[in-house]
Amino acid sequence: MSAQPPVLLEAVRINQIGEKRTFSLAPDAEARRAIAKWLKILDLPRFEAELTLVPARIGWHLSGRLTAQAIQACGLTLEPVEEQIDETFGLDLVEADEDADSAEVEVSLEEDAPDLVTDGRIDLSRHVLEHLSLALNPFPRKPGAVFEAPEETAEISPFAVLKGHVKPRADTDD
Repeated sequence: MSAQPPVLLEAVRINQIGEKRTFSLAPDAEARRAIAKWLKILDLPRFEAELTLVPARIGWHLSGRLTAQAIQACGLTLEPVEEQIDETFGLDLVEADEDADSAEVEVSLEEDAPDLVTDGRIDLSRHVLEHLSLALNPFPRKPGAVFEAPEETAEISPFAVLKGHVKPRADTDD
């Protein structure tokens, strides 16, 4: 994937959330092509998402459902493989501590650790596309495709090949 995902929705300012915000996302063909390119898949004929953003006890909670039809290359034959995606997700968001020393970044490896909100904005596009990428099959395989290992050949050592080209020296004492 390239560094930055395509922008599908404008980032939401945290002071504009209120009680609850809902978003519907149905990118056009050009945006879906950009997403497919970013994900490094063959095509994304359909992609829709419904998102809900609500204040939580600490921060905010983003939940959503995404549905998509993705076409990837088979890992064995490179033929197109179609995949239907219907996933729900939820994640907590907290505002980054602006007073903390910016040179140090604390990384939490906890599975339930909240994502950080920076600059007072929540990038919904990034979160939706991240969950889409996680929903894709990492090893797509066309039905019936079977890996067949190549026949093993007698491996010839490079030194064995050279041995046949070297003439024995006449000045050796044997």
